[in-house]
Amino acid sequence: MAERRLHGLQRVLGVNALFSTAYGNVGSSIYYALGLVASFALGLTPVVFIITGFIFYLTAATYAEATAMYPEAGGSSSFARHAFNEFWSFFAAWAQMLNYTITIAISAFFVPHYLGGVLGIDAFRSSPADIFVGIAVVGLLAFVNVRGAEESAGVNIALAVTDFLTQLLLVIVGFVLVLSPDTLIDNVDLGVTPSWKDFFLAIPVGMIAYTGIETISNMAEEAKDETKTIPAAINRVVIAVFAIYAALPAVALSALPVFTATAGSEAVASGEAQVGDQVTLLGLTEAAGGYAGDPILGVVKAMNLGFLQAPGEIYVGLLAATILFIATNAGIIGVSRLVYSMGLHRQVPDGLRQLHPKYGTPWIGILLFGAIACVAMIPGKAEFLGNMYAFGAMLSFTIAHVSVVWLRMSKPDVHRPYRGPGNIPFRGRSLPLFAVFGGAFTGLAFLVVTFLHLDVAAAGVAWIGLGMLLYPVYRRRQGLDLTTTTKIAIPLPVTDREAEYESVLVALDSSRPYAPGALATAVKVAAIRRRGIYVLVTIPVPTSSPLDADLPEMEAAAQAMIEQARLQGGRRVTGRTQRVRAGAAGTVIVEAATAIHARAIVMPLPPRTTANTVFGRTLETVLAKRPCRVIIQSEPAPTAAERT
Repeated sequence: MAERRLHGLQRVLGVNALFSTAYGNVGSSIYYALGLVASFALGLTPVVFIITGFIFYLTAATYAEATAMYPEAGGSSSFARHAFNEFWSFFAAWAQMLNYTITIAISAFFVPHYLGGVLGIDAFRSSPADIFVGIAVVGLLAFVNVRGAEESAGVNIALAVTDFLTQLLLVIVGFVLVLSPDTLIDNVDLGVTPSWKDFFLAIPVGMIAYTGIETISNMAEEAKDETKTIPAAINRVVIAVFAIYAALPAVALSALPVFTATAGSEAVASGEAQVGDQVTLLGLTEAAGGYAGDPILGVVKAMNLGFLQAPGEIYVGLLAATILFIATNAGIIGVSRLVYSMGLHRQVPDGLRQLHPKYGTPWIGILLFGAIACVAMIPGKAEFLGNMYAFGAMLSFTIAHVSVVWLRMSKPDVHRPYRGPGNIPFRGRSLPLFAVFGGAFTGLAFLVVTFLHLDVAAAGVAWIGLGMLLYPVYRRRQGLDLTTTTKIAIPLPVTDREAEYESVLVALDSSRPYAPGALATAVKVAAIRRRGIYVLVTIPVPTSSPLDADLPEMEAAAQAMIEQARLQGGRRVTGRTQRVRAGAAGTVIVEAATAIHARAIVMPLPPRTTANTVFGRTLETVLAKRPCRVIIQSEPAPTAAERT
C-alpha cells in the first residue's frame, strides 16, 4: 500500500524484481482489455493485439533509453523535464494522473464481475452492484493507503509469477483443446466484420492492455545498477507480454467465436445487437449472456476441462479478482507517488502532497484522486473508462517519444547507457526510429480516440483544460514562471524551512560580518543550472548558556544576513538560522547540505585565529566531511572608510 518512505529510496531491486512488479501491473489489464477490444474488433481482436504489441515494443524502447539516462521516478514527466522544461513536464504528469485515476477505476470496476462469476452472485456482474462494489474497493484501498500500510513486495512478485504462469497455461491448454485456425479465419469479413472504423477504434483501446509500462520508470530510484537492470527488465516484460497477448486472444476467439445475432438470442433481447449483427460473447455484457466483464473467465468456461472445469473456473476467477485488486492498489500507489513528486516540483498546490501528521502519507492527494476514480465509475461504462485511459496514455506516450527524439537532437553527447534499436544518422545526430515511429503511432491513436468519441473528447479536453488553468495560476502565486524547474526539499530535522533540492548552500556565521562576495559566488554557480540558493546562518551559543538562551542581538544579526542575501540574490534565495555550540557549526553545515542534496557549499574564508589553524575549525570540518564540492570565497579587505 502507500509507502511512508517517499524519500531516500534504497537501490535494492534487481532485474527479476523489476520484471515481476512490472508484469504484475501490465499483465493485469488483459482481464478487462480482452472484452473491450473484442467488442470493437470482433474476429480481428488477435490482429489488434499484435499491432498494439508492436507499438508497446516501440514505447518500451523509448522508456528503456530515457529511464537509463535519467534513472528517476516520473516516466514521461521526467523525460519532458530534461528534454524541454517544467511546463511540458507538468503536461505529461497531468496526463499520467489521468492514466492512474482511470486505472484505479477500471481495475476496481472489474473486480466484482470476476467475483460474481465465481461466487454465483449475478448482481455483482451488472449495474448498479458492480459500481457500488467497485467504489467500495477504491474506498477500502484509499483508507489503507492513507494509513500507510507497506506493500509486500514478496506477495506482489509471487502473484505476478502466478499470473504469468496461469496465462501461459491457458495459452497451452487453449492451443491443445480449442484453437481452430479455420474458426479464426471464418470470424473475419474484412471491412464488414468488423468495419474499418471499429477496427481502427480498437487499436487505441487495445493499448489499455499495456497499462503499467510507467511502473519500471517509477521504480528507477530503487533499481540496483539501474543503467543495466532497467533496460533488461523492460525487455523481459515486452517479450512476456507480447507472447501472451499475441496468443491468448486467438484462443479466446476460437473458444467464443463470432456469430450472427438471431431474433431469439439474448444479445437481441437485451438491445445490445440487432438481428443479423455479428457479435462475440467476449464483447457482450452479462445482460446479453456475454463475458465482457470477465472475459478470461468466459474463456475458461468455454473450455472442456473435464473434472478440472469447476476448480479451474474458481481458480482463474479468484486469481483475476485478486490481481485486479492489486492493480487498483498499484494505481493508488502511483497516484500517491505522482502527486507527491508534482508537489515537490511545485506543479500542483503544496497541500496535495502534504503528509498526514500521524501516518506520513500524502492523504489529501490519495483521497482526492480516489474520489475522482469513484466518480468515473458511476456511469458504469467500461468502454468509456477504456477510451479515457487510451486518451491519457496515448498523450503521455507521445510526449515520451518526442522527448527522446529531442534529447537525441539537443543533447547528443549525454551518456546513454542504453540505446533503443533502429537508429540512423541525421544532420550529424543519431535519429531514433523507434521513437519516431512510436510517437507517430501513439499520436495517431490519440487523435482516433479523441475525434471518434465525443464523450471521451469532452472529458479528456476538460481534464487537460483544468490542468492548464490550475498550473499557471498556482505557479504565478508562487512567484515562479511556467518553465523553470523548482524542486523543494523534503522537510527533515536539519532543514525546518523549505529549500530546493540541489541548491547551492551558503554558510554564514552571525558573529561575523555579512559576506557579499560569498553570495555573489553562489549566484554565479546557481545561474549555470538555474539552481536555488540556500543560506544557512549559524548562531554560536556560549557553552555557559543553554542552547535556547535569549540572544536577541545575534538572532537579529542572523535574520538581517538572510534578508541581505535575499536582496542580493533575488527570489531564488531561501534560508534559515541554526543555533550551534562552539565547534559544531561544521557538522550542522554538512548535515544541511546532505539533506538538500546541495551541489556546492560556498563559505567565506574566515580570519585566522591561531597559528595552527589554517582555515578555522568549522571550515576544516566541512572540508573533511564534505558531501559535495566546497567553494571558499575570500572577501576583499575593508577599505579605510569601511573600517571607520
